[in-house]
Order: sequence, then C-alpha cells, then structure tokens
Amino acid sequence: MSTSYPHLAEPLQLRHVTLRNRIVFGAHTANMSEAGLPGARHLGYYLERARGGAAMIVVEPVPVHATAVLTRGNFRHGDDAVIPGFRAITDAVHAEGCVILHQLYHVGQHGDFDNSYQPSWSPSGLPSYHDGDGSHAMSPAEIEEIIQSFVDAAERAQRCGFDGVELFAAYNAIIDQFWLPWSNRRTDEWGGSFDNRMRFSSEIMSRIRERVGDEFVVGLAVSIDEGVPAALQIDELCEIVAWHDERRLMDYVTCGTGSYFSFDKIIPTYQQPDKLGVPMAERLKQVVRHAKVQAESHIRTPENADYVVASGQADMVSIVRGQIADPHLANKALHGRADEVRGCISCNQMCWGRRSRDYWISCLVNPSVGREFEWGGDTFEPAPTPREVLVVGGGPAGLETARVAAERGHRVTLVEAGPELGGSFRLAGLQPRRSQITELIDWYRRELERLDVRVRVNHPMSAEEVAAAGADAVVIATGSQPAGTGFQRQLPLMAELPGVQLPNVWAVEDVMAHRARPGSTVVLLDDTGDWRGGGTAWHLAERGHRVVIVTAHPMVGYWVQRTAGDYELRARLAQLGATWHTESALVEWTGTAAVVRNLLDGSEQTIEADALVLATTNTSETGVFDELATLDALEVHAVGDAVAARTAVHAIYEGRVRGMSL
Repeated sequence: MSTSYPHLAEPLQLRHVTLRNRIVFGAHTANMSEAGLPGARHLGYYLERARGGAAMIVVEPVPVHATAVLTRGNFRHGDDAVIPGFRAITDAVHAEGCVILHQLYHVGQHGDFDNSYQPSWSPSGLPSYHDGDGSHAMSPAEIEEIIQSFVDAAERAQRCGFDGVELFAAYNAIIDQFWLPWSNRRTDEWGGSFDNRMRFSSEIMSRIRERVGDEFVVGLAVSIDEGVPAALQIDELCEIVAWHDERRLMDYVTCGTGSYFSFDKIIPTYQQPDKLGVPMAERLKQVVRHAKVQAESHIRTPENADYVVASGQADMVSIVRGQIADPHLANKALHGRADEVRGCISCNQMCWGRRSRDYWISCLVNPSVGREFEWGGDTFEPAPTPREVLVVGGGPAGLETARVAAERGHRVTLVEAGPELGGSFRLAGLQPRRSQITELIDWYRRELERLDVRVRVNHPMSAEEVAAAGADAVVIATGSQPAGTGFQRQLPLMAELPGVQLPNVWAVEDVMAHRARPGSTVVLLDDTGDWRGGGTAWHLAERGHRVVIVTAHPMVGYWVQRTAGDYELRARLAQLGATWHTESALVEWTGTAAVVRNLLDGSEQTIEADALVLATTNTSETGVFDELATLDALEVHAVGDAVAARTAVHAIYEGRVRGMSL
C-alpha cells in the first residue's frame, strides 16, 4: 500500500476483531428505515462506505425501548423483524473486509412524543431540552426495564451479525443523565454517590457481556460540552471513563462534542475549528489503561486524522461527514490518491439539515447519498456510446455535469464566461470561514483535468456559437442573476421596492465580488434567511461596516436553523456590532435611508444608511437556452439555476442526474 498516511493505515486489534486501518464511519442517524426496518437504502449506504475502505462502521442507533423512539426513521425497538434486513447489511459489509457495530440509545428526558407517543423516561423527571415537555422519573422497576432493554438489544444485534454494540452516553442522553448530579437527583441506590451514579451504565455493560460472551465488542460514546456548567466537563468525564476502564466494561470509548445544551457543536459547521473533539479524546487516552480511544467531531481530512493517530491523541478516528461526502475517502487516502478525495464543506445542509426535518439524510456535494441502491453507489457506468458534450457555465451545476459525463467516457468541453470556475458558489466561498467551498471548486478543477475535460474560461457563448460548436449534446448551466427589484415575500403585491433604482443599491453578489462600495452604514435586506444574507452581513461587519439587517423572518438566519449554524452566526454578528429588525420589511429606499415597516404592528422607522444590499431570490439566466430550445436538431438541456434560481444543493444534484443520463 502506497500511502502518505502510514499511521492511518496501521491495523488495530479491537477485542476479537482486527480493524484494517484506523478510519471509522461513526454512528449517526441516517433515518433511512422503511416502516422501521432496514432496507435497500440502508444496505446501499453502508455497503458503499465498506467498499470505500472504512475499517469499521457503526450503524445508526436503534432505540432500545418504546420511550426511546426519537425519529420517524428509527428502527423498530424490541422486534426481531429487523434481523433479516440487518443480516443482509452485516453480511455485505463483512464481505468487504469491514467490521460493523450497532449503536444503542435512549435519550432519557429528551424524547420526542410526536414520534414515540410515550412519555420520556429519565432519572429524575427533569424537563426535556428537545421541546417543552417534562419527563417521567423512573421507578426502580422501570430502571430495570430499561437496563434489560439495552441487554436485549445487544443480544439482538449479535443475532443480526454485528460484531458489537456502541452504547450512547453522549449529549446528555439517559446514561450520562444518570452520571451527572445535575440530572440525577435520586436518593436511592441509583443516585447520590459517585458509585451509585455509575450503577446504571455498569449494570448495562456487565449484563451485556454476560449475555453475549467474550467475542463481542462493547463501545461507549461520550461527549464534552465545554463552557456549559450543567454538562459533563472533561475532568468529570475522565473520572467516569477511568472508572469504567478499570473494570474493563468497554473495549473502546469515542468522544464527541456538544450536547442538548449547545446543539451547534454536536455536528459542527465551518464556523467551528477543525479537530474540535481531539483534545478531549487525548485527555481520555491519558486515563485509560485497557480501552482504545477514538477521536471524533470535525476531523475532516486524512491529514488531520493521520496526525491524531501519529501523535498518540487517539487510537482511531471517526470521520462521518467526510465519508458521507466521499464514501471512498479511506481507499483514496491510503492508496496515494488523497487529492481525489471530495471534501466535506461542513455546511450541514443535507445531512443534519434533512435529519433536523426528520427526512433521510443526503449530501450537498454528493447527491448519491441515500440513493446508492438506485444509482449503483458513487461510481458510474460507462456510456454505451461516447459523445461530444458541451457544458455552458462553470458553476456547481455545470461542474458536476461535466465531471460525471467525463467519468462515463464522454468527450466534454466546459465553457465559462467568467475568469474562474465556480460561479456565484465561489462568491459564497469568500464569506467568512467558508473557504471549504473554494476547496471543493479546486477539487472539481483537478478532477476535470484528470478526466481530460477541455475547460475554457473568459469565454461567453452566444446561442449561435453554441449551435455551431457541433456537440452531440449541450447542457446549459448559465446560472442566475440578481433580480434587482427588491421583491419581498411578505409584500407580494410590491413587485419592485420604491427607490431600488436609486444609487447605492447592491446585490450580495456585488459585495462578495468587490464590485460594491457600500460606505460606512449598510442596510441589508435579507428576504431569503440563509447564508446569502447572513454570510454577507458577517463579511461586511468583519470589515468594519455598521450593518443593520432587515428580515421578515422571526430571527436572523432563519433557514440556517436546519444546519444548527444559526446561533453561532447571530453570535458572531452581535460581537461585530451588527443589529437587526426581525419580522420587518423594507417599504422604501430614499438613496440615503431605508424606511422599515414592523410587520407586527405596522409602525415605520427610517434608518439612515450609505448603502442598501439586497439578499433576495435571483432570476434564472435563460437567454441562451431559450434560443437553443427552438432548434429541433440540437439536443439541449438546462440544469441548476438556469432552470430555477435555488442553491448549490439543487445545482449539484441536477448536474449529477444530467451527467448520468447523457
């Protein structure tokens, strides 16, 4: 094996199994079950990561009890009907040389009645942080019932063919609710002293070992939420983990970040630093004598992962979103092809973003996620007849179309009107901390070069020139342009904002492309509630502008909520001195001031400003496509914003589909 990452490539013995390397596809809720059963979608998803070289997969958690059901995609609890589907997955993954475990969970007081139709059971009956509900303080008999449900679930996992289980004791779930004096206020044998608070987890783990025997891995997932006094802190966690390790209750421990108290650090966006969970894993590594330690949380790249193992901070590394984005990350990294790894951009739009809405997960940069069983994984069948394909437009839709068409053997030419590839997606990558987007565009550039795609920049094409190019198929990916009208969804009868044609009005694209000269005070009209407005406001505020955001949404970053990045965005804006008017609309721009209407009471106020910046929905650039569509002899398609102005999610998905169909 030729690799720049020798430490990642080293095998690791974990009880009775040997991991072929140190890269783990850790547990996360893919939410893909069908009527509570694992099916073809799950099989395709996990099999692709096993084929991609992961050493161990930890399948998403199964709730161990009726009171533990959390999502509509959860597997059935306490039901042997799951065994055939899981056996198909474990057999397929084992055939690829990959170890596979199953995570077991119960979130205690943080349950979800909408899915479980059960009261949430907890040590002391404290309120949920998932919603406004309270929870039920368990009786001793109910505690025994939950312990037994963990043991039964572990034994069922063994019958499913799993090599072990991972117990979920992270993010303030039921196990760490027993550990913490804050959430465990019991006065019986299950609370009070340190040993009593450890009793719940130790009983689960020791009884599982008795039931399943020696040849079965038992792991423990924990987390740290620094700066939140109610959550576990690292010194406390070290004491707890050392206590369990001394008794040899687990074979490994994996440490994440965040909790129900500060959700944004559980699945960190690009606003958080890389290797967020590594210092915590390193501390645990110092106190264990028997168990292996796994680091997780924002370890995005093979370089970072190899350093973690090489430096002795952890024995193995969980890379989840990185292997969602590129299921072949491990093989590419360990076989001298690291520059071909398609990097996660930490946007959370389709992984946590879809899970937060209780859908099955996917990925912005890799739309095959969740569709592997339909699309044949993340690789492509050769085209029956190679053709000449012309792609007009080098934004995300055009880049993905060109890449996939070339992978399938077509001869592809990509033409971009501007000086660089990426379109408006590149401008998004210039917002604070979003450079992972420009890294992705650089990946596309390398891939197009590897695939011999002919790329021309600074070359706008007319319909006549496109038609004369002689391509067998043309794909128009010309994107979209700012509407320039100031249209707002809450004022639908106002087709154009009064004064929008006056001086000092700019689109967010003008700001990020450095075409705007916005002056000292900027009013930013944010009609979309996403990163177009929020990220541009951050960019302006970081450069010393006084930014006033006006949005009809009840909060800044309203649609960023689904990614768990909205709180950090508002915090950064507040620290930089930005202010905002929510549930408000702009009714006039005078050239030197914005007239703002409160949508709740109709009151108006005037805000003096040097410039108005519009974060509103764009309009599609369809001129070339419309002209070409009249030519019957030419096969022409449109993708991305040229169809309808949306986001990179839609553009890359449509580029993938079109590239596969040519």
